[in-house]
Amino acid sequence: MIDFEMPEVIAKQQYLLKTVADNMMRPVSRYYDEHEHEIPWDYIEFMHTAMKASGAGSLAPSEGGEKKEKKDRPRIGYQMLAFMIEMLSWGDAGMYLVTPGGGLGAAAVEATGTPEQKRRFLERFKKEKPAFAAMAMTEPCCGSDTAAIRTTAVLDKETNEWVLNGEKIFVTAGDKSLTPYEQLEPGFVVVWATIDPKAGRAGIRPFVVEAGTPGVKVTKLEHKMGIRVSDTAAIVLQNARIPFDNILGSPEVITDKKTSKGFKGAMSTFNATRPLVSASAMGVARATLELLKEMLKQEGVEIRYGLPRAKMTNIEREVIDMETMLREAWLLVLKAVWLADQRQPNALTASMSKVKAGEVVTKITQKAVELMGPLGYSRDFLLEKWFRDAKINDIFEGTGQINRLIVARQILGFHGAQLR
Repeated sequence: MIDFEMPEVIAKQQYLLKTVADNMMRPVSRYYDEHEHEIPWDYIEFMHTAMKASGAGSLAPSEGGEKKEKKDRPRIGYQMLAFMIEMLSWGDAGMYLVTPGGGLGAAAVEATGTPEQKRRFLERFKKEKPAFAAMAMTEPCCGSDTAAIRTTAVLDKETNEWVLNGEKIFVTAGDKSLTPYEQLEPGFVVVWATIDPKAGRAGIRPFVVEAGTPGVKVTKLEHKMGIRVSDTAAIVLQNARIPFDNILGSPEVITDKKTSKGFKGAMSTFNATRPLVSASAMGVARATLELLKEMLKQEGVEIRYGLPRAKMTNIEREVIDMETMLREAWLLVLKAVWLADQRQPNALTASMSKVKAGEVVTKITQKAVELMGPLGYSRDFLLEKWFRDAKINDIFEGTGQINRLIVARQILGFHGAQLR
């Protein structure tokens, strides 16, 4: 049964993260929004030191660590991450995305890697320097339609190496994961490629491509509407050779839908990370609501809770409706991460939380800008920035439309070919 009482360890973490958000993120939020791609090294180095001290490591719960826990100690790894991400995104969603750690890349290794791969690839996040990892799936020819992935991985039997060719775009933290910055430990990108184009999704596998691999190049950094401090990169792979053991999952292609685990195993990554994206959206939404209420109060408008709706002003009703939406979405996030911690299936709840959070944060930030009028649109306040930051939560790691399809398929018992 879900316990809604915040564990003491999370409460202590929240106190520290609130201090970080207040003192290291909010004061420079506007600066880094206006100086796109400038790297906040002070924040990165501080968070790396703090996470190392607390054992947070790769920003993904480690199975190795779970096994060492006492049997009577509840699993709360994903719940801790959700609260952590919500608070850091309350500080600044873009800066949260440059928090050092494994991100989606480490999550993919955790979800599909062998114990030896987890040790080999995730050990770098415990070293003296910060490190980053990323996931590369989207291509110029395809986004949500992963069956259309054209990046290829061909096994060179003479050298026992995989040879990767293709182009990936919109790779969050791709630059910091691959570029040899002096301040960083070399990272890696998990690249999705097909080992058998004729097999469709059954032929798609994730490969760990490490920084410094010849033939791998960051070709572009995107200029974006929001989360501008976070780098979003385009990556080209030209005859990039990686060791045979850098494939996550089996290289065997099984087209029988009942037995094929390659693509489905890799997709389980998103069941773990979509609720965390939702938690980030909740941080932005909460920050917006708090500032909106503060600005309204300064204008003499206070929300009179407890009155019948008919006796409230329109602004009061709008704010209360936004608060209700926020709490509904947050409860879905909590359920999704609780299921993940319990090792229970959470594909449905993960996608539901992603749909709801993306929709709610977009509505709340847009409505806040509307209610404050010129003040909301002004760069003197962060409302307009949060409005721009919010929309990405309805796009990356599965758009709202794709996640609605996943929810419908889960509820109705249909597979992809039956419901598109």
